[in-house]
Amino acid sequence: MYFWLFISPWLIGFLGFLLGPMIASVYISLTEWDSFTPPEFVGFANYTKALTEDPVFWKALSNTFYYALVSVPLGLVIGVWLANLLNKRVRGRKLFRTFIYLPTLVPLVATAMVFKMVLAPSGPLNELLGWFGVQGPDWLLDATWIKPALVVLSAWGAGGATVLLLSAMNGIPRELYEAAEIDGASPWRQFWSVTFPQITPVIFFNLIMGLIGAFQIFSQVYILTVATGSVGGPNNASQMMVTLLFREAFSFYHFGYASAIAWLLFLVILAFTLIAFRTARNWVFYETEVR
Repeated sequence: MYFWLFISPWLIGFLGFLLGPMIASVYISLTEWDSFTPPEFVGFANYTKALTEDPVFWKALSNTFYYALVSVPLGLVIGVWLANLLNKRVRGRKLFRTFIYLPTLVPLVATAMVFKMVLAPSGPLNELLGWFGVQGPDWLLDATWIKPALVVLSAWGAGGATVLLLSAMNGIPRELYEAAEIDGASPWRQFWSVTFPQITPVIFFNLIMGLIGAFQIFSQVYILTVATGSVGGPNNASQMMVTLLFREAFSFYHFGYASAIAWLLFLVILAFTLIAFRTARNWVFYETEVR
């Protein structure tokens, strides 16, 4: 009795704001509904349309794959590199750690607005490139450069992963490094043989969370491309799955089709997460695990 009483706030929230909407979304994805008229059941027509009839869907899916498969590994590499640097015993390292983490405290909308100015045709980045005789592109108006611009923006928030990795490095027993030094291991060998295996659980956690977040990118694309007149522009070059879902639902009022896109995205995220867990046994090391 008391158990159900104490968990009732969470249970009501779960049923009312998570499980209930999910079940409703499954039903809506099988209908044609504009939110003004009663939904009309159409079966799997929305899924068929996405997979066989809508070229924008496949464009958005390929863009999302590109963003996730480039930004997530890049963020992990930057995070490990920064954490390894900040783990050194140098003067002022606490101040450096603060500076690295500060970008993650800035709201995403504010960060995107700043990058919108930085990436403008006459912005600071192109001015900097001009000092070296390089003609900077129109980052946000060129279909070739809009996705790299989004990747650069994603790297700005690598400080969150850096803090977790730094915490993992601080937990590595010093005796392991002393033993490696006695064996004549170089700093590079110490990193790959001692540091890296010990931090793989944190790397794996950041990988999973990074993939889930990257596949659901929305705010950055919306803010950087809304001024072009079409979210996901130019010519759908930065159209992502969630921005396509948003456009179908709230611009065209195709809520059934938008729900189908949402569930297809869920399956994609689920597939990549399962692949990551499946391959983790080959490279993730846990102290309590015996192999």
